[in-house]
Amino acid sequence: MGRRRQARELALQALYFLDARPDDPQGALALFHQNFTPPRQARDFMDRLVQGVLDHQKRIDATVERYSENWQVFRMPRVDRNVIRMAVFEMFWQPDIPFNVSINEAIDLGKKYGTDDSGAFINGILDRIRQALESGEMKPLPQNAAEAEPQQETG
Repeated sequence: MGRRRQARELALQALYFLDARPDDPQGALALFHQNFTPPRQARDFMDRLVQGVLDHQKRIDATVERYSENWQVFRMPRVDRNVIRMAVFEMFWQPDIPFNVSINEAIDLGKKYGTDDSGAFINGILDRIRQALESGEMKPLPQNAAEAEPQQETG
């Protein structure tokens, strides 16, 4: 298994755990690291994914709800919503990762850890977001603007 694939799997596990303990995300993340020590070569990317989702979760969830059809994030299966959150974080704030890589990795994670319908569900939402990014309806961030929010075109 590749380093990034392993990091994504660990990040999904951490986000799933954090989703169940929203009152203290930093404490829950420290507890996760104490009990499930990720391999050194995967930890940096895993931490970047988890912290990125936590830092931008409101923006990510609003985007997901905008591009999902009649779904609110809190009603989505926990695996699916966290896989989607990670992929959206990658698509908006990790310009070195092509959109299709983020989407394909998310679909694979959904199929592995979610339900029989997870792959198609995840693909549908992420593909609509990809189309919005590629059409210019929304813009991903440049690498040096990691703390800012992605810009939506108005007009």
